Parts: sequence; structure tokens; C-alpha cells
Amino acid sequence: MELVPLISGRSGAALTSPPSPTRKPAWLKVKAPGGATYADVKRLMRDLRLNTVCEEAHCPNIGECWDHRAATFMILGDVCTRNCAYCAVAHGTPAPYDAEEPVRLAEAVTRLGLRHVVITSVDRDDLPNGGAEAFAGCVTEIKRRMPDASVELLIPDFKGSDAALRLVVEARPDILNHNLETVERLYRIARPGGRYPRALRLLRRAREMAPDLLTKSGIICGLGEEWDELLVAMRDLREQGVQILTLGQYLRPTNGHLPVARFYTPAEFAELQRLGRAMGYRHVESGPLVRSSYHAWEQVQHAEAAS
Repeated sequence: MELVPLISGRSGAALTSPPSPTRKPAWLKVKAPGGATYADVKRLMRDLRLNTVCEEAHCPNIGECWDHRAATFMILGDVCTRNCAYCAVAHGTPAPYDAEEPVRLAEAVTRLGLRHVVITSVDRDDLPNGGAEAFAGCVTEIKRRMPDASVELLIPDFKGSDAALRLVVEARPDILNHNLETVERLYRIARPGGRYPRALRLLRRAREMAPDLLTKSGIICGLGEEWDELLVAMRDLREQGVQILTLGQYLRPTNGHLPVARFYTPAEFAELQRLGRAMGYRHVESGPLVRSSYHAWEQVQHAEAAS
């Protein structure tokens, strides 16, 4: 496991940390989920047979977000055809495609009264277009019921298919997100089913297909990347026209996943935010507990204000 050099806030001196830290620092401790609103959202998801990445990915922010009636829907089932070494979502053979899922999801959005909706999915390499039709269907159904709601899609790479990407883009989501997740050197280890250049190309092609589309990506910190590699990945994303960037701490879901190489401090995340803004991003959400959809509605407001 490599040590990760980090830049201190004032002196610029390189810092290193011991490999494979085992105890979470205090800034990663969160309140256990609960409360009446949390229970209501959970009941609604079960009633409509919907999945959330909040649950499947063991997101530490589930209590806060659900208490605010905000959830990230996960479509196309809860079993992924890929097996990323950092991800808590189950992998294997998925259930058949459910064509009615977009209708049920739109019903949940209506009942929750959401103004900003975030939708992601498992990877479905078993489907001809990787499930692109489901993303497009969700946008259509939501806009039909709640035309003023904004829709953010966090999509897989569709194995590089332009046809699949075009299906999604032509549904006219308000934001298109595809997470780069990690630096190029670690793709083979952390994301063996993905390709670093393919992820960058998808984001570039989305802007070429719809120049006004707001694009977004995210990187997980603490998988073993070096500081300079992280900055290269941030610049690579910006060169594809990405306007919103999220940076958060990797938390190991189980002992069967990649170990945490390092816990970044809040000050280091603040420095990454500063550097990201200097690169030209409209908004950078950077912090230990940040995930792609964390305060997503506020990220959009900040990005639009900076345009």
C-alpha cells in the first residue's frame, strides 16, 4: 500500500500517513438514522418497490438526507454486473428489466414533493443499451408529473456506447453525472470493469451532444492515490467541460473490500476545494462525508450562480 503525500494548508510541506488506518477519525462520526420522517421515506420506498443508493451503498449521510426527504433512487435493480473493489452494492446476475419502474419512481417523487431528484443505477452490462432507456423513462415520467422539478442522473459508462448516451441526453435531464471515482493508475485494481479514458470520453461526448447540459463528476479519496495524481484527475475532468466536482472520503464497506489507504483531514479537503475552484469548476463540494448526491440541490444552485 502506497503512502499518500498531501499538501498542508500553510507551509506546502508534504505529509504522509501510516498505511491502512483502522480507526475512523472523529470528523467521520455521524448520528445514527432514525425519526418519523426517515421511517416515512423508508416505508414509501418499500411500498413502491424502489431501491436507493443510500441504503445499498451504506451511505453515512442517509439519516440527514432522509430526514430532509431527500433520497438518491437506484434503478435497474439492486444487483450489479460489475464488481468494483470499493463498492458495497451486491454483484452477480440481476433480475429482468422492469419497464414499470420509471412510473413507480415518478410516483415517489410526486408523493415526496421533491424539487430536485437524483437517480443512479447499478451497472447493467447484460442489457443492450446498459439500461439507458430506464434513465430516459424516469426523466420523462417525472417531468410529466412535476415539470418544475430538476432531474440529475448519475449514469454508468454504458461501455462507451454513444447510442446509449444519446438516449439519456435526448431525454433532457438537468444534470448529467458520471463519477470518475479514482485516478488512472488505480482503475485496474479499484474499478476493473471500467476504463479511465472511457469515463472521460463519456463526459466530453455528453457536452458535445448537448452543449448547455450541466455535467458533474466525483472522485473518492483514500484508495491509495497520490496527491499529484488526484490533481491530474481533477484537471482531466475539467478538460472535458465538467462544471461540478465532488470529492469525498472512501470508507471501507466490509473487510472484503479495498482497505482505506488514508483518511484525509477536513483541512485537506478544503485545500482540494480551493484548487478545484482555481481550475475553473463552477462548484466543488469537498469534504470527508461528501458523496455525489450529498446536498445535490445546493450544488446545482451554486453552479448556476457561478455561470
